[in-house]
Amino acid sequence: MTVRHASILALWFAMLMLSPAGTATERPSAPKPVNAATPDAACLDCHGNKGFAAPQGESGDSRKRALHVDLGVLRDSVHAKETCVACHTDIDQIPHRAPQTSYGADVATSIKHRVDCVGCHARKGEEAMALQVQNSMALVLAGLPVEAVPRSKVEQETARYLGSIHAQPRKDDPSRRNAACWDCHGKHDVFPMASRQAEVYRLSSPQTCGACHEKALKEYTNSAHGAKVKREGKLDSAVCSDCHSAHKIASIKEDPAKLAITTQCGSCHEKELKSYRDTYHGQVTRLGYAHTAKCADCHGSHNILPSKNPAAPTHPDHRLQTCSDECHKTATAGFISFEPHGNTHDYQRFPALWLASKFMIALLAGVFLLFWSHSALWFYREYQERKTGKVQVRLDQHGATAAQPQYVQRFSWQWRLAHLLLALAVMTLVLTGTTVLYADSFWAPTLIKLLGGPKVAAIMHRVAAATFGLLFFGHIGVVLHRIVVADKGRFDWFGPDSLLPNRQDGRDFIAMLRWFFAKGPRPVFGRWTYWEKFDYWAPFWGMFIIGLSGLTLWFPVFFGRFLPGWVFNVATLVHGEEAFLAAVFLFTVHFFNCHFRPEKLPLDVVMFTGSMTLQEFQHERPLEYQRLLAEGRLEQCLVGAPTPRMARYSRILGLCLIAIGLGLLLLVLLGFVQNLAM
Repeated sequence: MTVRHASILALWFAMLMLSPAGTATERPSAPKPVNAATPDAACLDCHGNKGFAAPQGESGDSRKRALHVDLGVLRDSVHAKETCVACHTDIDQIPHRAPQTSYGADVATSIKHRVDCVGCHARKGEEAMALQVQNSMALVLAGLPVEAVPRSKVEQETARYLGSIHAQPRKDDPSRRNAACWDCHGKHDVFPMASRQAEVYRLSSPQTCGACHEKALKEYTNSAHGAKVKREGKLDSAVCSDCHSAHKIASIKEDPAKLAITTQCGSCHEKELKSYRDTYHGQVTRLGYAHTAKCADCHGSHNILPSKNPAAPTHPDHRLQTCSDECHKTATAGFISFEPHGNTHDYQRFPALWLASKFMIALLAGVFLLFWSHSALWFYREYQERKTGKVQVRLDQHGATAAQPQYVQRFSWQWRLAHLLLALAVMTLVLTGTTVLYADSFWAPTLIKLLGGPKVAAIMHRVAAATFGLLFFGHIGVVLHRIVVADKGRFDWFGPDSLLPNRQDGRDFIAMLRWFFAKGPRPVFGRWTYWEKFDYWAPFWGMFIIGLSGLTLWFPVFFGRFLPGWVFNVATLVHGEEAFLAAVFLFTVHFFNCHFRPEKLPLDVVMFTGSMTLQEFQHERPLEYQRLLAEGRLEQCLVGAPTPRMARYSRILGLCLIAIGLGLLLLVLLGFVQNLAM
């Protein structure tokens, strides 16, 4: 080697040693600040490399945490247009700040990656709302109609999550939520709902939930729902979010969650939910109370099996135990043969229920068609005759003139008191029963709260029913005593004092129809008219149908010892339908016969004062007047005029009862129409 070559080599070696690359300790490059304009490429220089990971644990020797981002997955996600720093707002430099401890509890934790999904989605919802408001203002200025601005779906779901049990702090670590967004949705692999990846996400969601809820996942995997999802890949089978909802997840120990899950069952099982809601169990849940049996109480929750499966709690071999474990402790085989999903439209499976339904429909249609037509024709004819002056206007019952001071007693104080108690009992029955019967009505939840809840309403209903029963059977006892003991068997069963229908009632009905159509004179009546007899005997029919069915439903376990289960299905149906018939008939036809025809408007207080003027008695019941006169008993029936106080209080009481009755009628009709439209 020449001297010249040696000098060049020495110079090159010296420069190499003095260069930064040749120093023993390399100086790190200066950190680059991160801002909103930082491109994703700066992040992917590291995170885009497969296998990129960070150590975990106290010493850093635990399994590394994967920090690799699959760029292909990210581009297909709903966040494809978002930049890295739009979500990772706490990152302020690249490379990131090193942990303060050697490794700390967790490198990832010490870096404090705080992705604020809720805040971002809330801001976007507010931006969308502001844009819609701006557009609405433009329409207002242009004089065009404007629709109310709804909350965006994102905003709604965010609010639901914040109110859920997942958003609450964990018991073991209050600094963390029970479940954060990425625990369920993933981190970078959040896909549109209509994508194929979303279908895969739906099928795998039970596994996602099962990461925390291991026991539930195990039960679900072997259930009717889980088998179709996990083994057959059926998208239409229920997954966790179908029952628990996606974001508004509540504790299953609380009533709102129990009621929500019951409603969610009906999103797939519509017919079963409808038939369930026709039962008392379902009616109470519709009112917002969870103390009666719900879907999960009978079928199970995560381990639901078809009823034909021998292991199912609803299998015939297990139904008795299922019903008696928590609710009906002394249930019998007859009791459990009740059909909780009986359908009045399915003759093949439920013939008794189908026949009972058709009978009640025919009965309702026949009764209302006949008596509403009767009332309408009566009102029209009486109104026409009153206009022409053919009808004598009745005297005020409470202001007898000097020329006509006499009053005729129609009802003793005992019968008036019984009538008042009966009216109050019936109105209580209608109030408490209709609220449960039409639980879907907009007014029912509010009213049931005012009543104190279904349990209190049930007690009120039964007390009123017992009162009705005592008055009913007490009346029968008194009447039989008078006939057998007082009259010593000489009572004329079909005479003028009897309330039994007779041939004259049929002739009076035909004569009344002729008068309605101006084909004959108005018929004259005796002590009892044919419509009064019908009103009298109606409670006997009602007591037989409503009372017997109500008693069966009141003591189902007792009657289940010797009656088949379908009887309870029929009893539930006819109890509600007959109660509807009774309430509507009472507050329309009976009120018309007594108060709303032109001769009586606005009120007839004879049932409260017990008496009516002699002139009115002559006009309304000329045959009875002539009979009493001929028998010399008219003087025995004359009484003094009601005192002004008695007359005033009777009018107030009567008007109050009519107002309550009409209010109840409105509730019944609203409930019926709303139920019919569902």
